[in-house]
Amino acid sequence: MSPAVRRSDHPGTRRRSRRWAAALGVGALVVTGGGLLAGPAQAMAAASVAVDFPTHCIPPAIAGIPPIDGTTSAQITVDNAAPKVGETVTVTYTVVKAAASNPVDLALPADIMTPTGKVTVAGAQSTDITVSGPKKNDPVSPKGAFPSFSMTGTFTVTAPGRITLSPSDYNIHTSYIMELDTPCTVIDPPAPVSQTIIASDGGGQVNERAIQLGSASGAAGDQVTVTGSKFTAGAAVTLAGRAGNAPTGDTATVTADGSGAFSGQLTVNDPATTGIVAYEGAGWDAAKGAGPQAYTVTAGGGETPDGSQKLTSSVKAGTLSMSQAGDSVELSAVDFGKGGASTGALRTVTVKDFRGGPAGWSLTGKVTDFKGPAGATIGASALGWSPACAAKAGSPSTCAAGSEGSVGSAGATLASTPNGAFTGGEFTVDAQLSLDVPAYSATGAYSGVLTLTLT
Repeated sequence: MSPAVRRSDHPGTRRRSRRWAAALGVGALVVTGGGLLAGPAQAMAAASVAVDFPTHCIPPAIAGIPPIDGTTSAQITVDNAAPKVGETVTVTYTVVKAAASNPVDLALPADIMTPTGKVTVAGAQSTDITVSGPKKNDPVSPKGAFPSFSMTGTFTVTAPGRITLSPSDYNIHTSYIMELDTPCTVIDPPAPVSQTIIASDGGGQVNERAIQLGSASGAAGDQVTVTGSKFTAGAAVTLAGRAGNAPTGDTATVTADGSGAFSGQLTVNDPATTGIVAYEGAGWDAAKGAGPQAYTVTAGGGETPDGSQKLTSSVKAGTLSMSQAGDSVELSAVDFGKGGASTGALRTVTVKDFRGGPAGWSLTGKVTDFKGPAGATIGASALGWSPACAAKAGSPSTCAAGSEGSVGSAGATLASTPNGAFTGGEFTVDAQLSLDVPAYSATGAYSGVLTLTLT
């Protein structure tokens, strides 16, 4: 008897969406469902309301799951709903309900999530506000909902009238064994208006200088792009980091063009940085500057002392794969009129899990009917196996053999490893095979195909 063994690198090997979601504590997201529910139209009142909007989230590549479309519920609030032109307004962007939940049976620890995002300003003036939140979250239980989180930022009122604020794109940065990002964007921007403020003319000269950041977070030592407008044409402009109300040592200088616009790079080394400003003159002056725009340092080592060398290395995540020692098995012959067990051994399968995450794996098999001479058939349920699995020394995961019994066309588990805080390793998988041949089966050769799938 000769069942050919065929490897199946099914797309599920790469799309481990049912088993693999919170890679190394990643805020990797699973849709909780729901459609778009538009927020109520804002009239002249300045009341804040929660709004829902469709969101497109991209989990980290290491999670091995495709982009996810879900619904985010969020709310924008301000510290002053009736500001005067020239005043600074503090904006808080709260994600009341993320478009996701923890999809695996693995608890995520507290204080690993650092959120950043943007708020869209429209109406009497138009701009994007960068907002950021602290690295603080409650533990997330297995299969539990992700907690609500808030981000803050500021903007200066430059024109009187009705100004609307809408939630925009956000990113969840996670620091749990690895530094990873899950960016979420508004599918059909802008999102509904959550907060309306009415600005009045404060009189006097208005500072219309404004800056925007290319990103709202980065590791210590990363560069952030700062773009500005409405500065004095040809002026030297200082880009600088701020830790609350105090300056940091991170500065750079750019020159405004003929229209007062500029674009420059600022290297942020100080982990205490909470915002970035730009200004004309020798020192920070709100009347001749713009900002602060919120910025969060997520990780990194800061400045290297004199006489020292900073050494950096990384460990790259690999893949989940399998190979086999051969693709055919010759089972023992049985006698006509007696039938019984036609036995043999599965060609050894080697599984290599080099992903470096918390997800386990499962190796399953299913078999076709055994076709013989002149249309004779032995059903797939007649093939049974007795699996065995061993982990190579040093492998973080333990390997569990599947249950002894029938394989059949519906399939059965050959071997598996469980989810855990840290998984991976190399494994050898074997099985004793036995085909129960009816006593008076037609004489001749019978063959079926056993397909193995690793997910």
